[in-house]
Amino acid sequence: MSARQVARVFSVNEPNKVVSEIPLPQVFTAPIRDDIVHFVFYNLNKNRRQAYAVNHDAGMLYNAESWGTGRAVARIPRVGGSGTHRSGQAAFGNMCRGGRMFNPTTTWRRWHRKVNLTQRRHAVASAIAASAVPSLVMARGHKVNQLAEIPMIVDGFSGISKTQQMIEKLNALGFEEELMKVKNSRKVRTGQGKYRNRRYRMKKGPLVIYDNNDQTLVNPARGIQGVEMCHVDRLNILQLAPGGHIGRLIIWTKSAFERLNHIFGTYDSPAVGKKGYRLERHTLQNANLARIINSNEVQSVVRPTQKNVRLHERQHRNPLTNAAVMNRLNPFDKERKAAVRKSIETNKANKTTRLNTRKAARKTNRKFGRKFFANYHNELSGANARTEKDYKDYIKSIRIGKDAMKEEVEQ
Repeated sequence: MSARQVARVFSVNEPNKVVSEIPLPQVFTAPIRDDIVHFVFYNLNKNRRQAYAVNHDAGMLYNAESWGTGRAVARIPRVGGSGTHRSGQAAFGNMCRGGRMFNPTTTWRRWHRKVNLTQRRHAVASAIAASAVPSLVMARGHKVNQLAEIPMIVDGFSGISKTQQMIEKLNALGFEEELMKVKNSRKVRTGQGKYRNRRYRMKKGPLVIYDNNDQTLVNPARGIQGVEMCHVDRLNILQLAPGGHIGRLIIWTKSAFERLNHIFGTYDSPAVGKKGYRLERHTLQNANLARIINSNEVQSVVRPTQKNVRLHERQHRNPLTNAAVMNRLNPFDKERKAAVRKSIETNKANKTTRLNTRKAARKTNRKFGRKFFANYHNELSGANARTEKDYKDYIKSIRIGKDAMKEEVEQ
């Protein structure tokens, strides 16, 4: 919704010159109902479809008959005859090769849709209001950085008779980047549509809305790629919100812009051009809910905050993660945690001493181990040369492990 009170009118011949100012029609302050626009576009867009259907006899033009039961085959009708690959094959069914389709399409399907008249008018009003919000226009992909203002109102189109002149005037007004974007977007359509008279697809450019006073504008403008024309008395949601997406870039002629109040009316008076229509009003005039709730008017009538808290509404805290609850349930837990912390701190402080002690002990063990294995290997190699008695005496005489360490220390 646009918040400005007036809109400036620019001259075609002097793009930087403001010819006059026009009060902004109240249709630009209508609520932007994206849901209504999408619903109306989705349904009205179906009215351009052309009915299609398969042939009524497709898949049924066979002389086929079921073989019945007893042959260990399905009871689907089968083509008769012999000597060809088709004989004996199943026919008619939608699961069969060459058979009919399930639920064949028909030309009397409900192709078109009717939409409530007031709903269609609300959708058009919402699309017009969205076209005056630069952020929505940019979000739709239009290039508006070079434009002087949105909505863009131009006067003096009536003197243009050639397409090249129209292109030059639009470029001077700031639409050069937009027209170039549309021209570069022309691509070959993917899929079967390229063979059905819609080979190329192209992005939408600006929409020029004119009045009876500027009907000479149609011929020079309709030859420009991406530019569409629309009479202000025949505004179409399919053009104002292509694809159901609001924010179309619109170029208004001065006379067409001045006619909007006559067509859509105001909040105080109904529309003249649309019999019985009134603009949709906003559900909220002020969307700042925090300011509304905290205002003195609202706070003076609301009931005060409840002070009493019932026991079953208390939050149950987990003792394993909440220290206060654990101390209440198990008073010793505090001392246990303190002992653990003290032990960790002590271990950190004595870490170097413990490592050095352990290192010295390993060094001593390795010294005695090497000595034992050397003696053991030497004596074992000469055991065959000794008598059994001498070998037994040797076994008794040796000391291993802690006993050997003790003897070494005593010596």
